[in-house]
Amino acid sequence: MKKFVLIIPFFFFVILKGNDVDSTLNKWEPSLVFSLNLSQVAFYNWNKGGKNSYAYELGVNWKMHYNSTRWVFENKFWAIIGHSRLENDEINITSNYLHNETVLLGTGFLFHPYMSNLIRTALIDGYDYKKSPNEQIVAFFDPGYISQSIGLAYENESVIKVRLGFAFEESFADKFATKYTDVPTSAEVEKFKLETGIESMTDINYDVAQNIKYKGKLRLFSGFERLKIWDVAFNNYLIAKVNDWLNVNFSYVLIYKASESLKTQMKEGLQIGVSYSVF
Repeated sequence: MKKFVLIIPFFFFVILKGNDVDSTLNKWEPSLVFSLNLSQVAFYNWNKGGKNSYAYELGVNWKMHYNSTRWVFENKFWAIIGHSRLENDEINITSNYLHNETVLLGTGFLFHPYMSNLIRTALIDGYDYKKSPNEQIVAFFDPGYISQSIGLAYENESVIKVRLGFAFEESFADKFATKYTDVPTSAEVEKFKLETGIESMTDINYDVAQNIKYKGKLRLFSGFERLKIWDVAFNNYLIAKVNDWLNVNFSYVLIYKASESLKTQMKEGLQIGVSYSVF
């Protein structure tokens, strides 16, 4: 089945309230940051037991922001790849994710009309290491998810941003993830699934202390045919800045998606990281 992206035409007509002159109006504001998180343990003539190990996580965060008198456009792209190795064991994947979020927001009201598009997928091949030999279970866009949403948004001094709207979610599969898209009652193996429902997106940016920042992102989605069952993706990051380029990072990710697993998925990490802002 050919893959396609559902495109929704949507036009905003908003009444602009009087505002002070903003130096960022009608200008593109780009941002590009690379990060590298590391953890490592090595032994030499150590008689208390242990194995050499290392782990790394490489990330890129790209952002484009455009602010006009009537609307705001923002695109956020971030991708992470990570591996770990224990002594002479095989290299295992620890992080494997691509996320691209595009939002067009009308201005001039307490609750802003918006439209958004969200893309989520794995970047590289992923494996189930509990099986021998290792079994591949994911690939790029296998599975992959694209969702569009139209609704209203609320912002509170850049600390919290909330969006709630009517949504479409398209699920894609190819070789490894057709169990997420297939209809059991059908003779054909479906590689595409479309759901209509409700999506909520909450972003939190809070300065815990002068050099400690909390970033949280909570996404909820449920199809109209299953409103009692909600997909949950809750990403939490606590970032302590040692200086302009050195950070200590704690992350906690919680995922519940019934089509993937009836059990809640959780991931936690504590790392020291280096970040470099290109612009």
